[in-house]
Amino acid sequence: MDRKLAPAINGIAEFDIQRPVKRIMPNGIEVNVLDTGKEDVIRLDLVMECGQVDQDFPLQAVMTNRMLREGTKNMTSTEIAEKLDFYGAWLDLSSSVNSGFVTLYSLGRFFTHTIRTLAEMVKEPVFPEREFDIVVESNRQMYMVNSERVEVMARKRLNTEMFGDSHPLGRFAEMKDYDNIRVEMLRDFYNRFYSSGNCTIFVAGKVTDEVMKDIEECFGKEPWGTDKRKEKFVLPEPRGFKDKRVTVKKNDGMQCSVKIGMFMPDRMHEDFTDLKVMNTMLGGYFGSRLMKNVREDKGYTYGIGSGIVTYPGKSLLVISTETDNAYVEKVIEEVKNEVDRMKNEKAGRDELEMVKNYMIGDICRAYENALSISDAWIYVLTAGVDMDFYDRSVKSIRNISEERIMELANKYLDWDSMLEVVAGNI
Repeated sequence: MDRKLAPAINGIAEFDIQRPVKRIMPNGIEVNVLDTGKEDVIRLDLVMECGQVDQDFPLQAVMTNRMLREGTKNMTSTEIAEKLDFYGAWLDLSSSVNSGFVTLYSLGRFFTHTIRTLAEMVKEPVFPEREFDIVVESNRQMYMVNSERVEVMARKRLNTEMFGDSHPLGRFAEMKDYDNIRVEMLRDFYNRFYSSGNCTIFVAGKVTDEVMKDIEECFGKEPWGTDKRKEKFVLPEPRGFKDKRVTVKKNDGMQCSVKIGMFMPDRMHEDFTDLKVMNTMLGGYFGSRLMKNVREDKGYTYGIGSGIVTYPGKSLLVISTETDNAYVEKVIEEVKNEVDRMKNEKAGRDELEMVKNYMIGDICRAYENALSISDAWIYVLTAGVDMDFYDRSVKSIRNISEERIMELANKYLDWDSMLEVVAGNI
């Protein structure tokens, strides 16, 4: 072996994400089984079909989800925490635009104990007033801190301008909402949406017959909750922005947050997977055109990037950076230059190969873990895409050409359709 010579770079020959085996519990709940691991570890996800778009009041969805761990008919929040800690389990509660997630990580040998604790949390929460007040105050403090960050100011304003302040995706919680939220609102949301008829389960790891028996015993035998599937909700059309440039003033800001956004096709569109490649070349990784120009060449910022933020029915291409107040106009000018260059200058073969290798490697890294495979199929469920989404994504990455990227740039990257939001001392 000649150690003076670098080894040859070889692409990933095959890529395959294990598909789940679907089972239906006696009460109708679908369980997606990913028997992936040799280690005695289990990941269990309950995906509830309810989120931000379903709430009647700000904070209702996320606070309902968060309060599940704060007490049941038979256990206090302290007892829940101590029991999970005793068995070495970890619990994560989160909420998105259209879904609520309850995720449990547990050692397989203790799964019988941990899933029973989880089942009581999900099926018999009491939403105690004392814990509710503590959770609200904690979230209020986080809101106060985050609301002073220019990045948060710009991100919220971008969505509000693009969708409209009356649109579910353009509305954000305000300080008054922490004063107005009540336990009764959470109980109402829970009673409407948390049920066996509105739940899908994913289980990954070393999934034995005993594990499946425990899942059926705790969640799959009898209907629980109101057992009523929610009606299909259709989001209204976004308003679209009125002014090309919007500023959010923060007098003591040491730097400005710049966000430039425009609407893109949603995940169901035939161009979507190719657009992700185009975006990666523009600003989706550390070697992107925006990073090389704005960071490495001009030195206007420590980092700049672009991403496609997906929502039900719509997507947003968002270019984001933070920069010194004096460089705002120069940064925006260089972003425009790179957008124009995407439309007028064909990528070189080496540049495109770098993007392709990065994207396929990134997919492999994301789903290389036996438990993280659940994330792939949870995305398929919540996004509403088909089971071939990842196969099509990899095929798109491998087959896309330089000409196709230019075609997409000319079709979609219209500078006049891009909203500029600047937050800071400007």
